[in-house]
Amino acid sequence: MEDMNSGSLSIKEPLLNVNDCCGLSGGNSYHSLRAGFLSRLPDKVRSVLDVESSFHFNVSKTKGLSKDEKEYYERQFATLKSFQEVDTLMTTDAINEEDDEEQVQAEKAMKISNYANILLLVFKVYATIRTESIAIAASTLDSLLDLMAGGILWFTHISMKNINIYKYPIGKLRMQPVGIIIFAAVMATLGFQILVQAAEELIEDDTHKKLSSNQLLWLYIIMITATVVKLALWIYCRSSGNSIVRAYAKDHYFDVVTNVVGLVAAVLGDKYYWWIDPAGAILLAVYTITNWSGTVSENADGFLGAVSLVGQTAPPEFLQKLTYLVTRHPQVKRVDTVRAYTFGVLYFVEVDIELPEELPLKEAHSIGETLQDKIEKLPEVERAFVHLDFECEHKPEHSVLSRLPNS
Repeated sequence: MEDMNSGSLSIKEPLLNVNDCCGLSGGNSYHSLRAGFLSRLPDKVRSVLDVESSFHFNVSKTKGLSKDEKEYYERQFATLKSFQEVDTLMTTDAINEEDDEEQVQAEKAMKISNYANILLLVFKVYATIRTESIAIAASTLDSLLDLMAGGILWFTHISMKNINIYKYPIGKLRMQPVGIIIFAAVMATLGFQILVQAAEELIEDDTHKKLSSNQLLWLYIIMITATVVKLALWIYCRSSGNSIVRAYAKDHYFDVVTNVVGLVAAVLGDKYYWWIDPAGAILLAVYTITNWSGTVSENADGFLGAVSLVGQTAPPEFLQKLTYLVTRHPQVKRVDTVRAYTFGVLYFVEVDIELPEELPLKEAHSIGETLQDKIEKLPEVERAFVHLDFECEHKPEHSVLSRLPNS
């Protein structure tokens, strides 16, 4: 792909670069950036673009573009859309708050999930006693842990709502990733316990007596019912915007897998070879450990794991969105630093801007405060800190600690 000197776009060129932000001329509006970007699009991209919306870019219809070029254009169109959102935000005084209806739906999903877990646990305990299957026992233990983990997530949700600003000055949103991490750790521990139990049964080489037709009937009824209920709950919870409800959804999906594998292993082990039953339990255990361990260590499937609690930086696309918002703020001469990092569910943002040296303190404070309010209106941001300065040539104000101070 050609570079900017030949009038086309480079796959390494962002919509906003460092040179745009050092000295602000006020020309970097959404409309000017959009017009300039669209005017330089090659014909092979323009032919599949919905110019009316300017954001609908169908990658599957493009021909002659490399993988990097397709990813570049997808990122740029997404960035343009985020700039438009910023402009919309700046023209309204309304504060974006969590939709009450969505919150009610989230709590309803949690309660239904908890009630279903109680009911299914009772059914599975009965099935385990009647069949004496290790795979069904593994599924029953999973349901027991579901109930415990559901209690953890519900407690997390309630704790986030009960705010004491004297004890927790910035709220308790960090309870959400902590609760999900505990939930995932409990599930991974369950998997290890099942693994040990199934391995012991394989080593002992102790065959079980065959199930009667009545036992098989109860086994089918209980396990198929549990699978259908969990599948319905997964469909109900998976589209929620609440991370805790999505954790429930992931658990429901996991239960569908464990129920199916457990049922198949129990039936095949009873009909053909006894070792199929503990072998199925080992497969479930390995799946449990790998699935939930990933949630603890990394961001997986939309969940914020341990990484979210150690200050991981925001993606470049979000930093560009913040930079655009800052450059559009009145009387900002230069943007020195734009920094965003995780501190729980949402981002903390630090912005350093340069204002005219002769500006009165009252006006400078008003500029900084209104910019802080605008940044905190973004749904991804929990708290913003705006630092005002009269020049941008100094060293960074803060040092990064590499070790804990001596106690």
